[in-house]
Amino acid sequence: MKFYYNPLSQPSRALYIFLKMNNIPAEFITVGLQTGEHLSDEFKEINRFQKVPCIVDDDGWKLAESVAIFRYLMTQYPQISTNWYPSDPRTRASIDEYLEWQHNNTRLGCAIYFQIMKKIGPFANQPDESFLHIFKFLMESTLETFENVWLKEKKFLATDDEISFADILAACEIEQPRMTGYDVFEGRPKLKEWYERVKDATKGYYDEAHAIVNRIIAKSQKAKL
Repeated sequence: MKFYYNPLSQPSRALYIFLKMNNIPAEFITVGLQTGEHLSDEFKEINRFQKVPCIVDDDGWKLAESVAIFRYLMTQYPQISTNWYPSDPRTRASIDEYLEWQHNNTRLGCAIYFQIMKKIGPFANQPDESFLHIFKFLMESTLETFENVWLKEKKFLATDDEISFADILAACEIEQPRMTGYDVFEGRPKLKEWYERVKDATKGYYDEAHAIVNRIIAKSQKAKL
């Protein structure tokens, strides 16, 4: 299987961690988003949506969208630990609940705030302050919901004792505003504690996937001093 990704892509990092932790055999192929490689005709043959992550299986079968890829891999590789997506229907539904919720909340809020602050993508021309204010409000509202609703009773998003794919996908998303110098943990102790649990549970693969991101975060924090 070929896995196409970029370390600045949140869902790319989540799948990277998942593949590594479960020893899923894959060829890791970096796609240059900064150089527009994903917009080339060649890459369009790999992923018609021209985004990362995506996979091409051994027989040439192609699949995009991180959640779809995750669910496909769960059916294909019996060695995957069951904690990622348990067979119990209610626990699995709790994971699915977050995977559906995150699209218009964690992902939307954190990603767009990051893009606005870094002046990239559709926000290469800096929008006015009111536009920035709207998406900062959306992001912070999402983080408050994360702190006070999703983490109200559990140590992880779906269970109280084991990490799932929902957790690594969420953690990778909240790294995006951190690269702008924004402290997502300020005033949110449950979020910070959960984040540290997620990192501890990924046995070093989290930091491996975030090597470039961590350098950008360190640089942004230094610039604020």
